[in-house]
Amino acid sequence: QVDLVESGGGLVQAGDSLRLSCAASGDTFNPYAMGWFRQAPGKEREFVASINYIGDLTYYADSVKGRFTISRGNAKNSVNLQMNSLKPDDTAVYYCAARYGGPSIDHDLFAFWGQGTQVTVSS
Repeated sequence: QVDLVESGGGLVQAGDSLRLSCAASGDTFNPYAMGWFRQAPGKEREFVASINYIGDLTYYADSVKGRFTISRGNAKNSVNLQMNSLKPDDTAVYYCAARYGGPSIDHDLFAFWGQGTQVTVSS
């Protein structure tokens, strides 16, 4: 069992930066990949980025590639999402997720989810 708590959301203007963090607790024995997904009003949840346990393998959605950076904390029980050059289309609730095994772009493969944090980007 992995419990996840996100932080760092807020209201920013287009072009600004924001850093999301997710703290994991619970299982300290088994390695797990982590990821970020987001869901805008009226839309399905979509993949943003994911990272393996060690932190040397990352995947990004095309829409955020070059603007967002995912990273693991040194103790491997956290994940961050640095978001630069934010756009109004990035407005959504951002969810942290974890899964045993490698990183994935498929939200169905993630077993553990945080409650989400709102990111709003004004134009």
